[in-house]
Amino acid sequence: MRYFEKISGEKLYLSPINQDDVENYVRWLSDRSVTDGLGNTASLISLQTEREWLQKASETYQFAIVKRENNTLIGNCGIESISHVHRTAEVGLFIGEEENRGKGYGTQALELLVDYGFQVLNLHSLMLRVYSFNERAIACYQKVGFREFGRRRQCYYLNGTYYDSIHMDLLKQERNNILHLQGKGIQR
Repeated sequence: MRYFEKISGEKLYLSPINQDDVENYVRWLSDRSVTDGLGNTASLISLQTEREWLQKASETYQFAIVKRENNTLIGNCGIESISHVHRTAEVGLFIGEEENRGKGYGTQALELLVDYGFQVLNLHSLMLRVYSFNERAIACYQKVGFREFGRRRQCYYLNGTYYDSIHMDLLKQERNNILHLQGKGIQR
């Protein structure tokens, strides 16, 4: 599969969604280790349903996460619910295969996505939602600079337990401060 390098990072890059990846997405979205964290455990995804979603996603700010070393698709990330009036949006991501989790790919993909949102789309505030059991994702989001601003208590039922939905956000100036401390300059 050939991908177009839209947003470049050290270990990976973000590419526009490709219709040819439909089988990978269906496989991942049928995997409970992926869907439990996305909140759609009960959903059944068909090839046709996913093709339709990918077609719509290709016209938005949804990106394939591609590992640089071998140009392999490893996940998806995106910016949605954009308000250009208020300069706000929501972000989300997932890494498909277990073997690619816990290696910093999610953190780098989110950094690239957030910086794209702030620099290119001129957004001011980004938010995301994560379930309280997903400690690895929470740590990733905190590394990028997201902070909890609220939670909806016990709203997600999984395997006999209720979990909270944690709401996190990041402001452009906060991200600028992080980049400045890392010596990466300040975004405009």
